Amino acid sequence: MTNDELFREAVKASERAYSKYSGFSVGAALLTDDGKLYTGCNIENSSYSLTNCAERTAVFKAVSDGCTKFRAIAVAGSGSGDFSKPCFPCGACLQVLSEFCGDEFTVVLSDGAYKLSDFLPMRFSEESMK
Repeated sequence: MTNDELFREAVKASERAYSKYSGFSVGAALLTDDGKLYTGCNIENSSYSLTNCAERTAVFKAVSDGCTKFRAIAVAGSGSGDFSKPCFPCGACLQVLSEFCGDEFTVVLSDGAYKLSDFLPMRFSEESMK
């Protein structure tokens, strides 16, 4: 699957977002090492701290299916239907991704592909606890 195809899957996933409070819909498409695709959307709650981001929704779906090795994730978000501006993963999502993915893991946004280490160069990890 190309980065463009993965991004289009993230845009499709955003259509299922439950974003009635912010009006900002986010979708994520997570590609596993064995080629499976897991999508997620943001799911808001009137108690904002209970909201779940699209990226974590996709990761949690994959892990609950037994998948823990990932190749790439695409993230698309918009409040207007225009997905041309990049929607960067939040710190919590980056930390969850770092639990399963190394520095070279690919993060695809509307403006191109990045590495996880571009966003979270000094992440908390098992190695940092030693």
